[in-house]
Amino acid sequence: MSRFLSRSKALTIVVGMAAIVFLLSAGIVHAFNERFGPLGPAAEVQERHTGRMMANPDIVGTAVGLTEDGRPAVKVLTKRPGVAGIPEQLEGFPVEVEVTGEIFAFPANGREMPLAVQAKGKPGPRIDPTTWFARPVPIGVSTGNEGECSAGTISARVKDKSGNVYALSNNHVYALENKASDRSAVLQPGRYDTQCSTDYSNTIGQLWDFEPIKFGGESNTIDAAIADSSSIELGYETPSYGYGAPSPTLSVASVNLSVKKYGRTTSLTHGTVYLVNATINVGYSSGTALFVGQIGVTGKKGPFIKPGDSGSLLVTDDTNNYPVGLLFAGDSSGKYAFANPIKAVLDRFLVSIDDGP
Repeated sequence: MSRFLSRSKALTIVVGMAAIVFLLSAGIVHAFNERFGPLGPAAEVQERHTGRMMANPDIVGTAVGLTEDGRPAVKVLTKRPGVAGIPEQLEGFPVEVEVTGEIFAFPANGREMPLAVQAKGKPGPRIDPTTWFARPVPIGVSTGNEGECSAGTISARVKDKSGNVYALSNNHVYALENKASDRSAVLQPGRYDTQCSTDYSNTIGQLWDFEPIKFGGESNTIDAAIADSSSIELGYETPSYGYGAPSPTLSVASVNLSVKKYGRTTSLTHGTVYLVNATINVGYSSGTALFVGQIGVTGKKGPFIKPGDSGSLLVTDDTNNYPVGLLFAGDSSGKYAFANPIKAVLDRFLVSIDDGP
């Protein structure tokens, strides 16, 4: 009898554990489906195999997207064509290779950077986002920290619950990859655009907070920082011929979503979200950082971003201008761009997009 009870108890434990595993698995599947819709099952498979695939030094990332005929697929991002060891399918999902080359953070610090060109067919003076702007400065133009001869882009004007105003950009633009001095001056334009001189009359705020970038294999979600500013120093719209003011209502990235950005180097460009849930290795001057849960974008006509466009706000390509992401990295050609989900950025600093009065 005691032996029967032992077996019964053991069976009960086994069944109970199996039920727990089933419920946990169902919960994971539901979470993926909730985040990525029809791409949820592919994203679950992608994450299960990412660690193994990215052990290959020629693979710089993985993500999920769609095949040409609209099927969910696991995407593998490589440094070069013909990388060996990449399967044709994973657990029933097709695997497609995107040859992106290496991915880098994109401040302007000496790389070739063509000046922005006014949109064709629109009258008026040429707008150059690298120059000094009268205060309050528009978003989408040159900015940087006093501590480095570089430049990035003002993403947006954001505010906290008390109404305090901040300029949003990347950590590597405002916090200099975690190295900037506390309360150091944030300038407009960035020093790269003033022949590396430091003119404190160009100050629009001070470094207020940033999310540290972790190097050496730990995962990151955002590359972001804020500078305290004021409505006197910082506006909420792009310059003329940009997209205007971003909406305070956010949008979640989805594959084939049409997007645009206005940035310091390439001004207004249009693109398409082609990857979600991207895990990528990003090169910085301080080393390589691993980012998870990122958004991948390709330009519709030529490069989407160039060095100096880091910090640009990714918004929907319609009259709503719903914020989607914070751009921070790309390949050397600018064809492939990557952004942090904007909700994760705003939640980190407890702020919202300020679209003005």
